[in-house]
Amino acid sequence: MGYRNIFVSSSAKLSCKNNQLIVQADDTFSIPIEDINCLMLEDLKSNISVYLLSALSEKGVTVFVCDQKHLPCGLLLPMWSHSRKLKVLKKQLNQKKPFIKQLWKDVVQTKIENQAICLKLLNKDGSIKLLDIKENVKSGDVDNAEGRAARYYFSKLFGNEFYRGIDSTVNASLNYGYAILRGCMARQLASYGFEPSLGIFHHNEQNSFNLADDLMEPFRPIVDLFVGKNISYDNEADLKPAIKHQLFNLLNCSVESGNQIHSVSYAIERTVKSLTRTLEEGTDELLLPRLIGLRQHSYE
Repeated sequence: MGYRNIFVSSSAKLSCKNNQLIVQADDTFSIPIEDINCLMLEDLKSNISVYLLSALSEKGVTVFVCDQKHLPCGLLLPMWSHSRKLKVLKKQLNQKKPFIKQLWKDVVQTKIENQAICLKLLNKDGSIKLLDIKENVKSGDVDNAEGRAARYYFSKLFGNEFYRGIDSTVNASLNYGYAILRGCMARQLASYGFEPSLGIFHHNEQNSFNLADDLMEPFRPIVDLFVGKNISYDNEADLKPAIKHQLFNLLNCSVESGNQIHSVSYAIERTVKSLTRTLEEGTDELLLPRLIGLRQHSYE
């Protein structure tokens, strides 16, 4: 898979030549398409060729497009990258409820553990209570431990007056970072033949990415950690370009995945790949991430 995440924030012309992404703006740049993991197109005046879109799709590159507020609003996903999509769909449909509930329990427990780590890394109290909530999560999270943990967690992270529904720089930053994680998760699910709308826990009929929303949950605290460390609370909803770049670059941060250290983007792929194995073998062994900080991942 690619490892470079390209952010195009100004008007540019994008094309393809010799399997290279060509970006023409004030200067001209070329990047091997096989090296690209994600491409973010922020400026509405940019032009991109259909030939390039086709090449990006064939290589499984996640392409984000933004709206007039420069927020991600669209996503290009590969359609034919898996040769046994019907087989994978049948596996998704044929799973027993007790097994699916156990998978969701694992996802929730890992998310809460990462929230506790986030608070600890930011020298905020509350991690002990979160770990206690984690240990008492039941199959299928029938007691909504995830919701209770989230309310407590955000109050410790951003203060008792904070809530997710208001316009603020903090919420705008969280939404931007989560959108990037969601898009990358959806891309990997499509690449491995999954139907992204068929979730483990989320089942909204109007949501095309229920499964992506399920599996991205344990990854959210890396966005929370960045925002808690770098964004001050105010009532402004606009994000500065530098903050967007840094949020996009979180895909290159290191996380622990299966007792190994990988980039966030590769850890997402490992989670999806482990879901394939889990559904085929009926074993509860999802490779979920563990937060370790905001260190940039180095590629050997």
